[in-house]
Amino acid sequence: MTQDAIAADRSSVATGDVLYSIRDLSVEYGTRAGEVAAVDRVSLDIRKGEILGLVGESGCGKSTLGKAMMRMISPPGRITQGELWFAGEDLMTVSEAQMREIRGARLGMVFQDPMTSLNPLSKIVDHLTETITTHEPSVSEAAARDRAEQLIGRLGLRVERIDDYPHQFSGGMRQRIMIALALALRADLVIADEPTTALDVIVEAQFLDLLRELRAEFDLTIIMITHNIGVVAEVADRVAVMYAGRMAELGSVDEVFLDTKHPYGQGLLRAVPNIELDGSDLYQMEGAPPNLLHTPSGCPFHPRCPHVMPICSEREPAFAEVTPGHRASCWLFQEHDGEGER
Repeated sequence: MTQDAIAADRSSVATGDVLYSIRDLSVEYGTRAGEVAAVDRVSLDIRKGEILGLVGESGCGKSTLGKAMMRMISPPGRITQGELWFAGEDLMTVSEAQMREIRGARLGMVFQDPMTSLNPLSKIVDHLTETITTHEPSVSEAAARDRAEQLIGRLGLRVERIDDYPHQFSGGMRQRIMIALALALRADLVIADEPTTALDVIVEAQFLDLLRELRAEFDLTIIMITHNIGVVAEVADRVAVMYAGRMAELGSVDEVFLDTKHPYGQGLLRAVPNIELDGSDLYQMEGAPPNLLHTPSGCPFHPRCPHVMPICSEREPAFAEVTPGHRASCWLFQEHDGEGER
């Protein structure tokens, strides 16, 4: 896809309808040492037809947020507050039986570890056809197999291998099979958790092209959870940056990557290796990620922030608009008296 076509795609979803709305969502995990706030009062709107990149360092709450959106938080984790509105329905109020019907059929997820998500005793064709016929009883086995073969072929696997078992595939191949499972029912929203981690650069490029094709063909909405800043820059329309379970910054790809507001986002981008800066030292952000058992007071990034002010340790900044559509949680862009919240 050309850069002009990518830009056109991004502009078309800039003001799109909201498909999924998260409001004040918090998720905690009970441990012997206390409660860990993995997701802390997150609010986020996902627009229909967009690709949203969700980035941040390990432990910031990205995967937990994705699982919470699917209502798949298992003990000792629990959703302690918040609303999950999908296509006008609050998923926090529906029964687990209703959620099982929604998962797969309307909400799909690609998990990080494909080997633990695939049944080692079942062939790949069985995984796919069972998913299709369970949610679409009117589809025959033959039609389900045909759809499964088409998906496998589009993801770069030989169709005849659909009768093999998971252990007969490499890690990258199993990841593509997980992607096929998420796409088998043509869900409205697919949450992809590190979908390109096990892929080589050639297959990764093919996968990104496929995502764009599927988005255009099925009006698919995608959340891509990843550490790979390059992938987000290549394929996403908007970027959400998380830190310590909270939203740090949200905006279009150009806004977040070319006019980064939050000091944490600035550090993330500086830490990306650049082959044009041969011989220079790789930037390393000061400090370490916070212990979520004891999240720092005020702004959780203040112990590592190069622009820290006294108010940063005393009051948490609002997640507010800096420019239209571009939000950041930072006192640098909010009025304050130096002592308290504005």
